[in-house]
Amino acid sequence: MSNPNTLNTGAVATWLTAHLEGFSGPLTAEKFAQGQSNPTYLLKTPARNYVLRRKPAGVLLKSAHAVEREFRVQKALAGSAVPVAQMHALCEDDSVIGSAFYVMEAVQGRVFAEPTLPQLAPEARHAVMEEMNRVLAAIHDVDIAAAGLSDYGPEGNYYARQISRWARQYEASQTADIPDMTALIDWLQSNLPADDGQRTLVHGDYRIDNLLFAPDSARIRAVLDWELSTIGHPYADLAAVIMQWSMPQGAEGRGLQGVDRARHGLMTDDAFIAAYCARRGLPQIENFGFYLAFSYFRMGAILQGVLKRALDGNASSPDQARRLGAYVPAFASAGLKAARTVT
Repeated sequence: MSNPNTLNTGAVATWLTAHLEGFSGPLTAEKFAQGQSNPTYLLKTPARNYVLRRKPAGVLLKSAHAVEREFRVQKALAGSAVPVAQMHALCEDDSVIGSAFYVMEAVQGRVFAEPTLPQLAPEARHAVMEEMNRVLAAIHDVDIAAAGLSDYGPEGNYYARQISRWARQYEASQTADIPDMTALIDWLQSNLPADDGQRTLVHGDYRIDNLLFAPDSARIRAVLDWELSTIGHPYADLAAVIMQWSMPQGAEGRGLQGVDRARHGLMTDDAFIAAYCARRGLPQIENFGFYLAFSYFRMGAILQGVLKRALDGNASSPDQARRLGAYVPAFASAGLKAARTVT
């Protein structure tokens, strides 16, 4: 079986020489520690650096790890109000390194691993969160027809198809019976909100550690990790931010649980939601608990897939994958708690 942590740099260099104008080796690669789903590497050459994203090794669930979609959406967003890295080349030939991959610009900037932002002063923390809010609204305001993305996701109820998709993914990667997850799936399927007509680009995994900030300011230079992006309903992204903040503090939880946000210069959930609505000219969001419950469910299903890959020997970071997989019951329980707030 292929080792998901290795990259055939010789094969990559040969392919890039033929497909990327101006490329010249020799080439070395360093794997980024973050990123459970699609292994990511910094490619170094004497002239310049690049970043490579590939599908993981092994048997994959249908529609998962879609690096081709990542490449397409970021290429479509070039020059828009949404900051993205420049896309260089996409290889869909599995024979080159064993899976599809793409190569993009290596953007210089800062990644904040945790939303507590301990390395920043309180006023700087607020500016970072405001910028995070601004870019989220920009993603949802993209003119999908003008960007050539009208067919990037199917028509119809976004939540119905997402719940169906992730329920199937969860069942395909299930390793133990989790009654709360079964109950949460049933509740979500029975409590779909009415269609409000919003059909936008959604990122699918919008959180602070997927954003690359300028070295000397709060400006976002690139939104990363578009694997779960599609055309859908914007409140899923908004709820995912709030869901992430409810997690415990620290490198693993990457949340704001128990933090005195006013004291530390961090926006509250309500303030973030209000700023988002103001930017998009939207009224107050009713029954936000549904969108929050959905976010907990989807993250639980994603982590179940991460755990299954670890058990199958295909995880990018096996030990971390096992630790993250252990949180699936907690996400299911939190989802049911959010569901109980819906009237």
